[in-house]
Amino acid sequence: MRSRGALGKYKAGLGLRENLMLGGWTMADIQPDPVLAGFRASIDNIDAALIHMLAERFRITKAVGAYKAAHALPPSDPGREERQIARLRKLAEDAQLDPDFGEKFLRFIIDEVIRHHEQAQDRQQG
Repeated sequence: MRSRGALGKYKAGLGLRENLMLGGWTMADIQPDPVLAGFRASIDNIDAALIHMLAERFRITKAVGAYKAAHALPPSDPGREERQIARLRKLAEDAQLDPDFGEKFLRFIIDEVIRHHEQAQDRQQG
Protein backbone atom coordinates (compact mmCIF):
# COMPACT_ATOMS: atom_id res chain seq x y z
CA MET A 1 0.00 0.00 0.00
CA ARG A 2 1.22 3.48 -0.84
CA SER A 3 2.03 6.00 1.84
CA ARG A 4 -0.96 8.25 2.24
CA GLY A 5 0.81 11.33 3.61
CA ALA A 6 -0.99 14.68 3.61
CA LEU A 7 -2.76 14.03 0.30
CA GLY A 8 -4.04 10.69 1.54
CA LYS A 9 -5.45 12.27 4.68
CA TYR A 10 -7.05 14.97 2.54
CA LYS A 11 -8.53 12.42 0.17
CA ALA A 12 -9.92 10.34 3.03
CA GLY A 13 -12.07 13.29 4.09
CA LEU A 14 -13.63 13.66 0.64
CA GLY A 15 -16.68 11.93 -0.73
CA LEU A 16 -16.46 9.14 -3.30
CA ARG A 17 -16.99 11.45 -6.27
CA GLU A 18 -14.20 13.80 -5.20
CA ASN A 19 -11.87 10.85 -4.58
CA LEU A 20 -12.57 9.39 -7.99
CA MET A 21 -11.88 12.78 -9.56
CA LEU A 22 -8.41 12.86 -7.96
CA GLY A 23 -7.62 9.50 -9.57
CA GLY A 24 -4.73 7.16 -9.00
CA TRP A 25 -6.09 5.70 -5.78
CA THR A 26 -8.13 2.58 -5.32
CA MET A 27 -10.98 2.16 -2.86
CA ALA A 28 -8.61 0.04 -0.72
CA ASP A 29 -6.31 3.06 -0.40
CA ILE A 30 -9.08 5.22 1.08
CA GLN A 31 -9.68 4.82 4.79
CA PRO A 32 -12.89 6.46 6.01
CA ASP A 33 -12.37 9.27 8.45
CA PRO A 34 -14.45 8.33 11.54
CA VAL A 35 -14.70 11.91 12.76
CA LEU A 36 -15.99 13.13 9.40
CA ALA A 37 -18.33 10.13 9.19
CA GLY A 38 -19.73 11.03 12.62
CA PHE A 39 -20.32 14.63 11.57
CA ARG A 40 -22.03 13.48 8.39
CA ALA A 41 -24.25 11.04 10.29
CA SER A 42 -25.36 13.86 12.58
CA ILE A 43 -26.05 16.11 9.59
CA ASP A 44 -28.09 13.33 7.98
CA ASN A 45 -30.15 12.95 11.16
CA ILE A 46 -30.77 16.70 11.34
CA ASP A 47 -31.78 16.79 7.67
CA ALA A 48 -34.27 13.97 8.29
CA ALA A 49 -35.70 15.82 11.30
CA LEU A 50 -36.05 19.02 9.23
CA ILE A 51 -37.97 17.17 6.52
CA HIS A 52 -40.31 15.60 9.08
CA MET A 53 -40.87 18.94 10.82
CA LEU A 54 -41.57 20.68 7.50
CA ALA A 55 -44.01 17.92 6.55
CA GLU A 56 -45.86 18.37 9.85
CA ARG A 57 -45.85 22.14 9.46
CA PHE A 58 -47.35 21.86 5.97
CA ARG A 59 -50.01 19.40 7.18
CA ILE A 60 -51.10 22.02 9.71
CA THR A 61 -50.93 24.96 7.29
CA LYS A 62 -52.96 22.92 4.78
CA ALA A 63 -55.71 22.70 7.39
CA VAL A 64 -55.37 26.44 8.02
CA GLY A 65 -55.74 27.07 4.27
CA ALA A 66 -58.87 24.94 4.10
CA TYR A 67 -60.30 26.78 7.10
CA LYS A 68 -59.51 30.17 5.59
CA ALA A 69 -61.06 29.16 2.27
CA ALA A 70 -64.22 27.83 3.96
CA HIS A 71 -64.61 31.06 5.94
CA ALA A 72 -63.69 33.44 3.09
CA LEU A 73 -60.56 34.65 4.90
CA PRO A 74 -57.62 36.02 2.89
CA PRO A 75 -54.85 33.53 2.11
CA SER A 76 -52.18 35.72 3.69
CA ASP A 77 -51.90 37.79 6.85
CA PRO A 78 -49.07 40.29 6.26
CA GLY A 79 -49.14 41.57 9.86
CA ARG A 80 -48.71 38.07 11.29
CA GLU A 81 -46.04 37.26 8.73
CA GLU A 82 -43.99 40.32 9.72
CA ARG A 83 -44.39 39.51 13.45
CA GLN A 84 -43.27 35.94 12.78
CA ILE A 85 -40.24 37.10 10.81
CA ALA A 86 -39.23 39.54 13.56
CA ARG A 87 -39.69 36.84 16.21
CA LEU A 88 -37.71 34.26 14.25
CA ARG A 89 -34.93 36.74 13.39
CA LYS A 90 -34.49 37.22 17.14
CA LEU A 91 -34.47 33.44 17.67
CA ALA A 92 -31.87 33.10 14.91
CA GLU A 93 -29.65 35.72 16.54
CA ASP A 94 -29.98 34.00 19.92
CA ALA A 95 -29.07 30.68 18.28
CA GLN A 96 -26.07 32.27 16.53
CA LEU A 97 -27.63 31.71 13.11
CA ASP A 98 -27.42 34.45 10.50
CA PRO A 99 -30.80 36.23 10.89
CA ASP A 100 -30.81 37.14 7.18
CA PHE A 101 -30.54 33.46 6.31
CA GLY A 102 -33.28 32.64 8.84
CA GLU A 103 -35.54 35.27 7.30
CA LYS A 104 -34.92 34.04 3.74
CA PHE A 105 -35.70 30.49 4.83
CA LEU A 106 -38.90 31.55 6.61
CA ARG A 107 -40.02 33.77 3.72
CA PHE A 108 -39.59 30.83 1.35
CA ILE A 109 -41.83 28.72 3.59
CA ILE A 110 -44.40 31.51 4.04
CA ASP A 111 -44.57 32.09 0.28
CA GLU A 112 -45.20 28.38 -0.28
CA VAL A 113 -47.90 28.32 2.43
CA ILE A 114 -49.63 31.32 0.86
CA ARG A 115 -49.53 29.61 -2.53
CA HIS A 116 -51.21 26.56 -0.97
CA HIS A 117 -53.81 28.78 0.69
CA GLU A 118 -54.56 30.47 -2.63
CA GLN A 119 -55.02 27.07 -4.24
CA ALA A 120 -57.40 26.04 -1.44
CA GLN A 121 -59.36 29.24 -1.98
CA ASP A 122 -59.54 28.58 -5.74
CA ARG A 123 -60.84 25.05 -5.10
CA GLN A 124 -63.43 26.39 -2.66
CA GLN A 125 -64.67 28.96 -5.20
CA GLY A 126 -64.38 26.77 -8.25
